[in-house]
Amino acid sequence: MGRPPAKTSAANLDRGLLPSLLGYALRRTQSAVFADFAATFSTAGAALTPGEFGLLVLVERNAGLSQMTLARALGIDRSTLVPILDRLQARSLLERRRSPTDGRTHALELTPAGTKALVRFTSLVRKHEKRIASRLSTAETETFISLLEKVRAGTRSI
Repeated sequence: MGRPPAKTSAANLDRGLLPSLLGYALRRTQSAVFADFAATFSTAGAALTPGEFGLLVLVERNAGLSQMTLARALGIDRSTLVPILDRLQARSLLERRRSPTDGRTHALELTPAGTKALVRFTSLVRKHEKRIASRLSTAETETFISLLEKVRAGTRSI
């Protein structure tokens, strides 16, 4: 009988070619960034996902935005968007109204409570962003965002 395999910690795993893959590095980074985002909000006694924050910003900046336009801007399908809107509406952060120009669609707007909450959420996000970019200069951060946009533009999706 052979010896049992030595226990290897996650930090010591042989990851093979994975560290050289852009997608792998992006996914690991995204996981870490989302975990920090969640911890930032949890510590502040707030609950919000990065996607919900982005959605609230888009609605705030584009009053009367339709659900379809919002779904396209977020890169998600309508069936994914509706439950998110339902949650945010249940929390009184946004409301759907019949579009004044197209009765078949809903126009989205933040509620007064949603506008107030977004100010607080934005402050939390700025703290989170400062922390995750703390090892980068302002110029490096700008370059990194630009490079990520180039990667996104090179994909087949939105």
